[in-house]
Amino acid sequence: MTAPNDDHAVEFREASATVGKRTLWRDVSLSVSRGEFVALLGPNGVGKTILLKVILGLVPLAEGEVSVLGLSPREARSRIGYLPQARAFDQSVRVRGLDLVRLGLDGDRWGIPFVATRRPRSREGDGAGRVREVIELVGASAYAKRPIGSLSGGEQQRLLIAQAIVHRPELLLLDEPLASLDYPNQMAITALVGSISREEHMTVVMVTHDVNPIIGHAQKLIYIARQGVVSGTPGEILTGPVLSRIYGSPVEVHHTAGGRILVVGEPEGRPAELTFEGESLSGDEDEHECCEHPR
Repeated sequence: MTAPNDDHAVEFREASATVGKRTLWRDVSLSVSRGEFVALLGPNGVGKTILLKVILGLVPLAEGEVSVLGLSPREARSRIGYLPQARAFDQSVRVRGLDLVRLGLDGDRWGIPFVATRRPRSREGDGAGRVREVIELVGASAYAKRPIGSLSGGEQQRLLIAQAIVHRPELLLLDEPLASLDYPNQMAITALVGSISREEHMTVVMVTHDVNPIIGHAQKLIYIARQGVVSGTPGEILTGPVLSRIYGSPVEVHHTAGGRILVVGEPEGRPAELTFEGESLSGDEDEHECCEHPR
């Protein structure tokens, strides 16, 4: 295996991923620098969630190599914070936000399936104080003692982010943290993640279905489409020629007077806006993704 670059939090080298007999992406070589805030975009079913799961060591590569924090994904696992895509908590969930955050002290456990059934391992000298610290950091102190099911979607997402960072990870992976939020909350959560990246010196890779909330915060984009994977600054990636190449059909990028970015494609000769909505997928390809895609 090629020696990893110490400046890179994540590095893929000639990597390919398959699900069943289907290749999602191939010959991918890209890197995420330490401390960078990176947004991961692309249409349904192209393998964005799979890419996160490769970084987590949950899915092996079919070909190529990947290093995470200078280690193999499995070796780096305890140094990663992860927020999987999830639906909002039902009002019947009575667990306090404070207790949900405390569950994140187990750095080798991710997500929320155990919220009602287990207690976090004790951490000497770094438990309650750290929980209070991250709750304040995400701006959730006013409602952290309330049942999680009684909170709004934006409030729940702030506490879930606090859970993901409470054990001080070096790398934070967020899968669709803006899903089901209105635009003001999307902007607020993205600004929060950018602030966490800076203040906690944390590398962030965030899957999102809309590029607009992350412009001004993400330093790099990784864009996956049917014909390939590209990475670079937003200015380098969000161009008609680049997106046309990886979509395999004509794509135009427009900037509105209000500062929004509008991506328009012409699949099979029929003009269509590349919307920021998509259906959920079933099967093993890419779980619960929605993203801009030609219709």
